[in-house]
Amino acid sequence: MRDFSEDISSVRKRLDDACQYLGIDDLRHRRGELEAELGKPDLWDDPQHARQVTTAYGRINDDVVSLERLESRIEDAQALYELAVEEGDETLEGELDGLVGALDKALGDLELRSLFSGEYDEGDAVAEIHAGAGGTDAQDWAEMMLRMYLRWAERQGMEVEVDEVSPGQEAGILSATFIVRGRFAYGMLSAERGVHRLVRISPFDAQHRRQTSFASFELSPFLEDLPDEVAIDDKDLRIDTYRSSGAGGQHVNVTDSAVRITHLPTGIVVSCQNERSQHQNKAKALQILGAKLLERQHEQRRADLDALSGPQSDVAWGNQIRSYVTAPYQLVKDHRTDTETGNVEAVLDGDLGRFMESWLRWRRANRP
Repeated sequence: MRDFSEDISSVRKRLDDACQYLGIDDLRHRRGELEAELGKPDLWDDPQHARQVTTAYGRINDDVVSLERLESRIEDAQALYELAVEEGDETLEGELDGLVGALDKALGDLELRSLFSGEYDEGDAVAEIHAGAGGTDAQDWAEMMLRMYLRWAERQGMEVEVDEVSPGQEAGILSATFIVRGRFAYGMLSAERGVHRLVRISPFDAQHRRQTSFASFELSPFLEDLPDEVAIDDKDLRIDTYRSSGAGGQHVNVTDSAVRITHLPTGIVVSCQNERSQHQNKAKALQILGAKLLERQHEQRRADLDALSGPQSDVAWGNQIRSYVTAPYQLVKDHRTDTETGNVEAVLDGDLGRFMESWLRWRRANRP
C-alpha cells in the first residue's frame, strides 16, 4: 500500500487555511447572532429585513457545515489509513485513494471562494447578450451563447429567468436579457463580460465558407431591493409597450404586454416580456433598470471599476475576450488568461468552470 500520510496532511493543511481565510470563528459567532434574530416573533414585521436575515443565515450556516463536514471526512480518512497500516490491509488502498481525491476536489471548490472579493460577487446577476458584427451568423451565435449560459446555470443548480429575447431577422436572436439567481452568480459570470468570437463554417452560406461572428456579454449585479442611492424619477422614463415575439421557445410567453423602458438621462434601454401582465413586466424592467443604474453610479465613483463593469468596446475584430473555433480546428481560448481547450462542444454545452476560475485567479493577481 502506498503512503497516504502526506496526502492527508496536505488536505488537512488546506482545510486549516480555508478555516482561516473564511474566518470560521467569526462565522460561528455570526451564525449564533442570526439564529437569535430568526427566533424573534416579530421578525416578519419587516419582510425586507427578514429576507436579508434568512438569506445571510442560510449562506453562513452552509459555510460552517461544509467546513465541519470536511474536517470529519479528513478524520475518517486518517482513521481508515491507520487501520489499513495496522492490519496490513492493501484492499483499502482504492477506497483511500477515492477519499483523498474527493477531499481534494471539495477543497478546490472551497478555495475558489477566496477569489470572490468584489462587493457583489456573492449575489445574483442580470446578464445581457447582444449580437455584433457578422450578420445572421452573429445572431445565431448570440442564441448559441444564450443556450451556453442557461446550461451553465443549470449545471450550477442556479435559477434563470429569461426576461426578454429579441429575434433575429432570419435566425438566432438580436439580444436577450436574463437574471441568474444563485450564490456567487455575479462573481462567476463576471469572468464572461466582454466580446466573444465564433469562427466556423457558416450554416447560412451556400458556398460553405468560414465565417467569423461576434456577440457580447454584459453583466450587472441584481438586487431585489435597490439601495436608496438609486433613485428613478418617472419623468426620466419613456415607457413603450409591444407584443412579445416568443423568440427563445419555452422561455418567453407570447403576450401583448411586453414593456420597454428608456431612461432618458442615460439612454439605457431595458425590456421585459416574460411576465403575464404589463404591470409585472414594468416592475421587472424597473428592477433591471435599477441594477444598470447602480452599476453606472459605481462606474462614475471609482476609476478602476473594471472589476465591476469592464471596458466598453465594439463587438467586432480585436476586442474579443475569448475565441471559439470549430474550423479549421477545434479550440476555445481565453485571450486574457491563455486558458484553452479543444473540447468546443463541452464548452458550448455550459462547461465554463475552467475559464471562470482562471479569470478569477488572473483578476486577483492583476488587481492593484
